[in-house]
Amino acid sequence: MYERKKFNHLWDSKMDPFRIAGNVYFVGTFQASSHLIDTGDGLILIDTGYLDSFFLVIHSIHALGFDPKDVKYIINTHWHYDHTEATAAMTALCGAKTLIGRDDYDKALRYFTPDICVKDGDTLSLGNTTITFMETPGHTKGTISLFFNTEENGKTYRVGMFGGAGANTLAKDSFDYEGCREGYLNSLNRLRGEKVDIFIGNHVWNNDTYEKGKLLLETGENRFFDAGIWGTFLDFCEERLNKVIAAEQEETQNV
Repeated sequence: MYERKKFNHLWDSKMDPFRIAGNVYFVGTFQASSHLIDTGDGLILIDTGYLDSFFLVIHSIHALGFDPKDVKYIINTHWHYDHTEATAAMTALCGAKTLIGRDDYDKALRYFTPDICVKDGDTLSLGNTTITFMETPGHTKGTISLFFNTEENGKTYRVGMFGGAGANTLAKDSFDYEGCREGYLNSLNRLRGEKVDIFIGNHVWNNDTYEKGKLLLETGENRFFDAGIWGTFLDFCEERLNKVIAAEQEETQNV
């Protein structure tokens, strides 16, 4: 779990698209996750990824039988370019409205101009889907997480995403903003209070999207239905931050 890979070119990180469950699909790449929700009244895209691999996202949307021009909203989980660099290109194609956390608005302007700024408890409704947002600062000041229901075989499942789990901006020389560590820990505690049946990763290494998707395509076995992985991943995030802090303290002592 949580294994990363390096590629010489972004287009080498191509993944075959697939339906995760209900109306939720994976259309991204190994390096930059993108998810598609078919609401029955238009599509919602979660993160657009890098501009250099944007064509792969478009290809995946088409491969699943959808038209990219039917994307009505683009949710950007935070401002970093691996999640937003292709957003302007996508809006030029489909005219979708763009969303981002209110405290990431200014930094997002280097890649696109957000139409809607999201705050804690805001919702987005389209067709059969209503998404609820939670402000989860830490990785960036304006990181947003999201939750919604989907149906599979007559049962309702709650889908959840932690919008910015990375620890790279929590190292002392890379802070996105002052107080990011405290914000991150508080966000983890709030997220632990959420019931999640299907955890979709902000990156494929968050929840083994690559291996689970490959298994699903090859055998039909669906391991995305896992109510335990949400808490396990949040614990991993906290342990990882503690290791970053411990390593810095050790370095200081050895100076």
